[in-house]
Amino acid sequence: MLQPLDIRKPCDRRKKYCYDFSDMNALLNKKSVKEALGVKDIHFVTCSKVVFNAMLMDWMRNFEVGIPRLLEDGIKMLVYVGEYDLKCNWIGNSRWVHAMEWSGQKEFVASPDVPFVVDGSNAGLYKIHGPLTFLKVHDAGHSVPMDQPKVALSMLKRWTRGSLAQ
Repeated sequence: MLQPLDIRKPCDRRKKYCYDFSDMNALLNKKSVKEALGVKDIHFVTCSKVVFNAMLMDWMRNFEVGIPRLLEDGIKMLVYVGEYDLKCNWIGNSRWVHAMEWSGQKEFVASPDVPFVVDGSNAGLYKIHGPLTFLKVHDAGHSVPMDQPKVALSMLKRWTRGSLAQ
């Protein structure tokens, strides 16, 4: 059974997934891309049953317990979520990020929400303190890169360069 991943969109029951991954599959299975990634003859599939089954033991486990130590060590962390994500809703994600106990928790909670602007448009809201950043992406469901590709690319580039601010 398909699980809707965006509260605004029904899943097409005739398709295998709620999103169309055909372009991504074609790209990641190109010989030149495989060579660049160093994966040789591995065939890319959107949802591997082998990987899924190997990760079943991790299903519904609380991994937050290890994150505070990473933050204390200065490891930068970005938690992002689409505001219309049904599977990983933004409110639940925001609550666990805000409730997570670490030395910068109070300052993080007190930090203001800042507009995430892409090409002059408000594309979301983010909050940052120290190594922790939380970003809610507007007009996106579970797959932010599929729903908002320009915003997702900007997010990734800016965060890896050290700042979501322009």
